[in-house]
Amino acid sequence: MFDGQHHYSLRKRIYKKLEPVPHPDRLKRLMDKLIFVVGFLSPLFTLPQIWEIWVFKNADGVSPLTWGALFIFAFFWLFYGVLHKEKPIIFTYTLWVIFNGVVALGAILY
Repeated sequence: MFDGQHHYSLRKRIYKKLEPVPHPDRLKRLMDKLIFVVGFLSPLFTLPQIWEIWVFKNADGVSPLTWGALFIFAFFWLFYGVLHKEKPIIFTYTLWVIFNGVVALGAILY
């Protein structure tokens, strides 16, 4: 925003009646910060699955179709986040693309 676009962005926010950033409501400000924590922690819950597949080479009961679909859907969410420049979506779905892809690949290989 240091390239002179700040004023354009500010006018756009006013014109579209978008909420101000940072938001004056404490709860919304808190949620704006916590979403990055949640976006980081939620994909980490796939790590036990990744561990089981790649360390023990055991993919019993893991569907390559399901995890492959989750990988593709996460990729579309990531692309959406990039197009709309939404950092929480970009951050979260970058992790989901990586982790879902690793599980899907492991399910295919093992």
